[in-house]
Parts: sequence; structure tokens; C-alpha cells
Amino acid sequence: MSVPAPNLHLSTGPHIRRGRTTAEIMWLVNLSLAPALVWAFLVYGWPVLAITLSAIAGCALAEHLACKVRGIDSTVFDGSVVCTGLLLAYTLPPGMPLWMPFIGGALGVFFAKTVFGGLGYNIFNVALIARALMMATFPVEMTTAWLTPELGALGGVDALSGATPLVNLTGDREGTGAVISGTPEGMAHGLAFLVGLRPGSIGEVSVLMVALGAAFLFWQRIIKLWIPLGVFAGAALFAPWSPDPLLYMMSGGLWLGAFFMATDYVTSPSTPKGQLIFGLGIGLLTGMIRNWGGYPEGICYAILLMNTLTPALDEWFRPPRTAPEGTPS
Repeated sequence: MSVPAPNLHLSTGPHIRRGRTTAEIMWLVNLSLAPALVWAFLVYGWPVLAITLSAIAGCALAEHLACKVRGIDSTVFDGSVVCTGLLLAYTLPPGMPLWMPFIGGALGVFFAKTVFGGLGYNIFNVALIARALMMATFPVEMTTAWLTPELGALGGVDALSGATPLVNLTGDREGTGAVISGTPEGMAHGLAFLVGLRPGSIGEVSVLMVALGAAFLFWQRIIKLWIPLGVFAGAALFAPWSPDPLLYMMSGGLWLGAFFMATDYVTSPSTPKGQLIFGLGIGLLTGMIRNWGGYPEGICYAILLMNTLTPALDEWFRPPRTAPEGTPS
């Protein structure tokens, strides 16, 4: 009686899977981003939704066309391009022209995702590559299209002439009382930064809403805290150079980047030690760029720089491998 030959199936990791699909995870991430979007809409009005839809549309178009060229089914509805569009929109000023997020989203998905083979093969965070491209292409609009926060002004709010708070909280500034503008009169600066009543990009203004979304992801076991803790620890080392260290830690895209971009599965390390060092490097680079660079916000480029070290960190900090007793390792 002949014994059938065993079948050996080879595949790339992960080899141990949970019941969730990639699409389910991505849509849960999109859901966690909703509080920040709702708050930005209440504060800045309809331009927020228009910019967000424009960014998502650009990402979706590039993804769909790439799938058509490759002759595969469209992956637009797996939630990943919606997540990319949301994150890109969250890094943009709420007063910029609506066609620019569309261009930025399309270019980001093409150069950072589709040319590498699609979701799971990208080296860099796609939304941040899109933002970096927009910063190089539309520098004026990316740094001046701010709006004055006004809760409940759904019909639109006035443009804000001047810098965002982060510009005045980095470098050699003295004091913060005279330099922080755009916050409600009579409200403490710390409270305004926490709830999100201050000038800034769409998704970064409310630390509270970003934290609520992050707490949802942690509850759903989609993210762990090693990377965010590393980011905050690294950035905190540079906070003493700011006129107000507390506001420094609540400014810019630090919280959005730490919880929603640095924790991207594809572009971050897979082990706790690697994740902690990855986050610490992001925080340190963010502080260096903020304090002594020519650009006030450093989290975008810090994450992209550390993305290049992800393969090395995975190699240096491999998970321990165990074998059943009596079998070779």
C-alpha cells in the first residue's frame, strides 16, 4: 500500500492569525479616526469635510487605476485607501484649496504604495509620503492656510494670519502669553490645546479626540503602546527647550503621529524592544527637527526616517523561537 507524499506549503508570515481580516482592521482604524473628524467639522466647518473627501478621492482613484493596470480586483473597499486619505487630510491646514489634497493623495498612493506592490509591501507610511510631497509642491498653502477655531461655526470661519502655536513653542522663544493666538479669550491655553480650540491642522488640534480614538484601538487590541510611549519619551527630552514644555508636548501632530502613523503594521517593527526603540527614535528626531531645524513640525519626517530602520530593528530584535521538547530547534 503506497503512502501519499506529504504536501509542504510555504508562505510568508504571519503564520498565526486571528479571525480578523485586513479589511476589518482598517475599517476599525477608520472608525477610531471619526471623533477627530467630527470635532474638526464643528470647529472649522464644511471645509474640513471637503478636504477630507478630496484626499480620499485622490487616494482611491490612484489605487483603483493601479489595480486595473495590474489586472487584479480593485482593493478600494478594503479600507486602506480611506485610512490613508483620512490621515493625509488630518495633517493638512483646514483652509487650503480643495484640489490640492486630491493631487497629494493620488501621488502618495502611487509613489509609496502601488509601485511597491500594494498594501503590505510599502516601505514608508503612505499618508506621510503624500504630505511630504505636498509640502514640497505646495509650501505656501501647507504653511499659511490656517483658520481661526470657532466652535459651532458650521458656515465657515475666518482665515488666521500668523503662525500656528507650534511655531512659537519651538526654538529660542521667550514666554507664551503674547505669542499664542487663535485660542478662545479667557480659556487657559492648556485646556484649549486639550479639547482642540486652537489653530492647527485638521486632525491634530484636539488631543482629547485623538486620545479617544487611540484608546479605542488599544481596547480592540489593534495597537500596543510601546511605540507611542517611545515617541513621547523621546520628544519629552527636548521639551525643556520650549517656553512651555506642556504645550510643546500637546502641539502639532505628535499625538496623531504617535498613535495612528508610527504604529502602522507594515512600516514599524514587530517586537516590543524594536517598537520601543523605533518610537524613541521618532521622538528624538522630532525634537531635533522642531528645536533646531528650519521646520517647526518634525513628526512627519521623523517617522519616515525611522521607517527605513524597521527591517534592521526586526533583524536585531528577533522574537525568541521555541521548539517542542525533544525536537531540534
